[in-house]
Amino acid sequence: MDVCRRGLYNLIVSAPNDVFAALQRHWGYREFRPLQEKIVRSLLDRHDTCVVMPTGGGKSLCYQLPAALSNETAVVISPLIALMQDQVAQLSQMGIPAAFLNSSIDEREQSRIIQGAQSGKYRLLYLSPERLVRDHTIEWLKTSPVSFFVIDEAHCISEWGHDFRPEYRQLKNLRSEFPEIPIAAFTASATRHVRHDIVDQLRLRNAHKYIASFNRANLRYIVRETNSRTQGELLLRALRRHEGASVIVYSPTIKRVGETVAFLSEQGIAAIPYHGKMDATSRQANQARWTNGEARVLVGTIAFGLGINKADVRAVIHLSLPKSIEQYYQEAGRAGRDGLPADCILLWQKRDTALLAHFIGEISDPDERERAWQRYHTIRAFVDAKSCRHLEVCKYFGEIPKWKSCNACDVCGCETDWLDKAARAKHKDEKASRKRRDHAELANEAAAVMANCLREWRKLEADRQGLPAFVIFPDSTLRNICAARPESMSALLHVSGIGEEKAARYGERILEIVRNLQPPAAGPTAPRMLTEPERETMRLLDAGHTMKEIAEIRDRKVQTISATIAELIEAGRISFREEWVDSEKRKLIAEQCAKLGTDRLKPLKDALPDNITYDQIRLVAADCRRRQIQKDREDTSLARGASA
Repeated sequence: MDVCRRGLYNLIVSAPNDVFAALQRHWGYREFRPLQEKIVRSLLDRHDTCVVMPTGGGKSLCYQLPAALSNETAVVISPLIALMQDQVAQLSQMGIPAAFLNSSIDEREQSRIIQGAQSGKYRLLYLSPERLVRDHTIEWLKTSPVSFFVIDEAHCISEWGHDFRPEYRQLKNLRSEFPEIPIAAFTASATRHVRHDIVDQLRLRNAHKYIASFNRANLRYIVRETNSRTQGELLLRALRRHEGASVIVYSPTIKRVGETVAFLSEQGIAAIPYHGKMDATSRQANQARWTNGEARVLVGTIAFGLGINKADVRAVIHLSLPKSIEQYYQEAGRAGRDGLPADCILLWQKRDTALLAHFIGEISDPDERERAWQRYHTIRAFVDAKSCRHLEVCKYFGEIPKWKSCNACDVCGCETDWLDKAARAKHKDEKASRKRRDHAELANEAAAVMANCLREWRKLEADRQGLPAFVIFPDSTLRNICAARPESMSALLHVSGIGEEKAARYGERILEIVRNLQPPAAGPTAPRMLTEPERETMRLLDAGHTMKEIAEIRDRKVQTISATIAELIEAGRISFREEWVDSEKRKLIAEQCAKLGTDRLKPLKDALPDNITYDQIRLVAADCRRRQIQKDREDTSLARGASA
């Protein structure tokens, strides 16, 4: 370990088997998303596991982290070459040894990787299902130190799933070939019937099952029936609303992909195509251009999207009826993986039903044809429904939420007037107003310059290594750097999304950019920029949501939200609200804060009645600190006035 890495390692001191230490050391995060920690510990305890977690929920971390903590190799079965390559690149960037075997690698390199796997060189090894079932593969895996198997896109094993693949059925042989090795199945979309089929087909034993909520609260579902005359205009309005942002447009046929790209070009919107009949080089080049932000609009068939790891997609637009709820949920779910608001717009036509009927009629197996018709009737019911879209999606997957209205779909009153002709002039005014608000939120021009410089550096670094830009850092991490403005390696390691290995690789260059772009006016009393989570929490507070509601919307623990609010109170960004803590409890907490100080919460908790929670103490203590800071400033101002 070189001097730089040794110094960084000393900044994070924790036991090597501590999952939280690994989370921060490799991923740069201080807390898990919902269910992640439980899944990680389940795999570390060698349990068979079945996980259903929506796109963007952090599935890959659930098996990558326990693999990183093991001395053996986790074997990941994935049907997607692009996903294998991206994940191995990301793991390597984080200092976790990983490799993949697929048809893109020559035989000599394949032999080298197999030998490495047999010697325990890798923590994760990615294989396709076709390669796994080869006799030769089974033979050399039996001489390799395997910690557990991961079946990604596990819904493909079920005939009841929307993307059944016969080769997946052979994965059931894993249990007989490797009876003592745990198996974990992961999927983003599976009904209750499909979940049971996954467990049965893979012969999972006493499987731990983790089903995350299917509600993606940051997504806005908008469904409109159109015709050949109106669909193009609505598509243009949707794209203009998301001007400058990354967008996916799904088209039903290869012919329509070409027509749509040409139509958008005529309207001054540059778009690139993606479909199965393009040669592999062109497809890969277009995908890379879109992923790296060189092209913002990609028009593709359903061949595009599986394994795409781009978090900042602001809209997914469908130009025809998907064949099932699962397909729509999976494709629409590629929007807003960074947790920020995004639009899922379905512009369908009556003629789509004839196209779907044609495809269903070509299915030779009668049972599969019947299942296809069932999926067709379900998606028709979804677009015709007059009830909450989010609720309908959740119910389809077997989840019954307590709420009845989401305020994030066209049925529940989500703002969609920009799609109407009468709203065109209004949209232009709102666009200008939105630009003014966005610039105000940047706080000053220096922050915008810093963000642009970081993006430019990231692109150059990604090009130099031949990697997608998001593998270096996702946009969310760049935003966190701009918000924190770290001036030391220690401060950089406290930025969410920057782990030990990446800090060692890129830390000095990032710090150089930040130091060179610090605004002259910034001083010890200058307000810091708000982080994205803080801005989102403030927005939801202003909209009238409670802490519990904000935690559900942002998919976080209430404790995390209260801590964020406490920081905002102390910084003077928001005022303390009486509804958070009643006056009697607030008085008791403030008295103890005056006696014991506010640096530590435990002594305060011990001195207060049991019915007062840590969250309440945290909020009142933050308000006490804010008042003390204000008093100190006033005293200083008075002293300066007297001396003058």
